[in-house]
Amino acid sequence: MANSREFYWRRLHSLLGVIPVGIFLMQHLVVNHYATRGEESFNNAAHVMEGLPFRLILEIFIIFLPLYFHAIYGVYIAFTSRNNPRQFGTFRNWMFIMQRVTGVFTLIFVTWHIWETRIAAARGADVNFGMMESILADPFMLAFYIAGVVSTTFHFANGLWSFLVTWGVTLSPSSQRISTYVTLGIFLALTTIGIRAILAFV
Repeated sequence: MANSREFYWRRLHSLLGVIPVGIFLMQHLVVNHYATRGEESFNNAAHVMEGLPFRLILEIFIIFLPLYFHAIYGVYIAFTSRNNPRQFGTFRNWMFIMQRVTGVFTLIFVTWHIWETRIAAARGADVNFGMMESILADPFMLAFYIAGVVSTTFHFANGLWSFLVTWGVTLSPSSQRISTYVTLGIFLALTTIGIRAILAFV
């Protein structure tokens, strides 16, 4: 019974990492990328998102609850799973370890980012180009945000590979090899979008 329950928890964890959390990540990076077009363009895009009807309900039930369930259960998996890269030094074993490491770091980064933006907004701050420009003026925060974006995009792309295996989409070695290249491309594309957006604020 316990094994069956854990099986379903892991399936839910896998699903939420892609839908809705992964979809929100891509949408968030695209909105941030408007910063490359200038301050006004970014502010307009950000204000459109802020003006969505039922925004608070959407944020709680479509973003924050799925995100933190995925994150907290992911930390549990990270500290209970067994890894042995010295004995099984395969590429996928290392990707498994990196998935756990980036999961923990991404949780720290995302929580800090939410504190600096959404919580600040709830306390009356305006989430706009000037806010991000001020945050990223600190060299430490700039490095932290770049590392955070790389960690987040890797975790999503590599997690997408695991998702396809977990849900029976890619079961053969050849399909898993193809999905490795596809998810690598997704990682590089999203990382480029994310870092370009960060540098646009500098």
